[in-house]
Amino acid sequence: MGKITLLPYADASVSVDSALLMPPHPVLTQCVVVPYPENAATVFAPLASMPWSFFLDSGVTASPQGRYSMLVTAPRRRLWQEAGQLWIADGDSPARRSALSLWEALRESVTRLPDAASLPAELPFVGGALGYLAYDFGLAGQGISPPLTQSLPEAAFGIYDTVLLVDHHAREAWLCAPEDRMVQALAEWQPRLACETACSPDPSFQVQGPVRPLWSRGDYATAFGRVQDYIQAGDCYQVNLAQPFAVPYAGSPWSLYQRLRAVNPAPFSAYLSLPQGEVLSFSPERLLRVQQDRLQVRPIKGTRPRLEVPQEDQQMAQALLVSPKDRAENVMIVDLLRNDLGRVAATGSVQVPQLCALESYAHVHHLVSVVEARLAPGRDALSALEACFPGGSITGAPKRRAMEIIAELEAGARGLYCGSIGYLDQRGGLDMNIAIRSMTAVQGDLRFWAGGGIVADSDLDAEYQETLDKVAVFHRELAAWAG
Repeated sequence: MGKITLLPYADASVSVDSALLMPPHPVLTQCVVVPYPENAATVFAPLASMPWSFFLDSGVTASPQGRYSMLVTAPRRRLWQEAGQLWIADGDSPARRSALSLWEALRESVTRLPDAASLPAELPFVGGALGYLAYDFGLAGQGISPPLTQSLPEAAFGIYDTVLLVDHHAREAWLCAPEDRMVQALAEWQPRLACETACSPDPSFQVQGPVRPLWSRGDYATAFGRVQDYIQAGDCYQVNLAQPFAVPYAGSPWSLYQRLRAVNPAPFSAYLSLPQGEVLSFSPERLLRVQQDRLQVRPIKGTRPRLEVPQEDQQMAQALLVSPKDRAENVMIVDLLRNDLGRVAATGSVQVPQLCALESYAHVHHLVSVVEARLAPGRDALSALEACFPGGSITGAPKRRAMEIIAELEAGARGLYCGSIGYLDQRGGLDMNIAIRSMTAVQGDLRFWAGGGIVADSDLDAEYQETLDKVAVFHRELAAWAG
């Protein structure tokens, strides 16, 4: 393992009264410097089939947004919501219903973890909540009835007191755990850290048929026309319309994730193993980051495919950068997000330091803006997440009416797609993605979605093609896997 270095910690002094809380943890959090893993996926590989093992993965992108990877397993507590009902399970104990909201349960759960207040602030996650919110979780907050059938819970978070944290910029890594479990944690993680070779593809994983669109082009055209009718009637300015795709599979999708992370690197990637199935995310988009009292959102609006010929690729990027339609679409969402942040921000603190900047990824160019603010007194990271979720870039404007139209026209659950994956650190920090370019794998059914914002001057053919461009890499790799 090399030399072990312990980082400082402070005395615990947290007390919260609730019959539903975990027992207080009497010890403190330590962080031990461990060898930097060249490929964090090889470290996670032994955990990929274990439910509630989660991997937030930024290790294969040069993006400045993708710095840290986080690997967790065996949570002290599990929280999930189905059909509006929150369930809580501690350790191996049976799950119990809770009358708390998810936000209340998350707040209370993280306060009972070992104190880590004096650990270095640059370590973004030393224990806390890690998991996801499905898009449909946000419907109730807007007064919209969610779909009755969901393949995965509407929300699922583990409460973790042990995490392997990897800094890909500094090429450093830490194992953080309660002081009374550190020896055990080192014994468990040392064999995983020693794995330096890429794991072989799982021979049990198979794609068992062609990818099929669950909408025909005619279905998309009909929904597109209805969106235009609503825009012309003054109901909305923009609606993010998405279509789903499905393909049958067998075995574990971990090998597929490893392949896709190599050919489609993204700063907010993730692999989540749940009792009901798996989540594979290759998202380039941040929903919300909270660092101390600083808030940041990074909406993406405007997309063009990458081209193989460098000159043609540059021309494509330049066309996106000067496109009046794409810039207008982006500015609409920036205004929406300024309003969302304004609900929890200190008065006068909302700013837009970046508007419609070009960012290029492995397979697409995007226009990306940045909105920042300062958290108002009395508010916390979960207050900000509740105000921003779901992200305006994947709903439309105004948000509530756009979500009503989406629910009507898509006529089914989006599930994890356009939801959010990320973490809440026990010291109050938070970072959540928007789960675009993401898949769910449940009981032999692999699904993914692709969408785009429809505005008054949108062209049907161009919008339909944009949805295909966004997931072209999925279609190509799944077809290759099927042979």
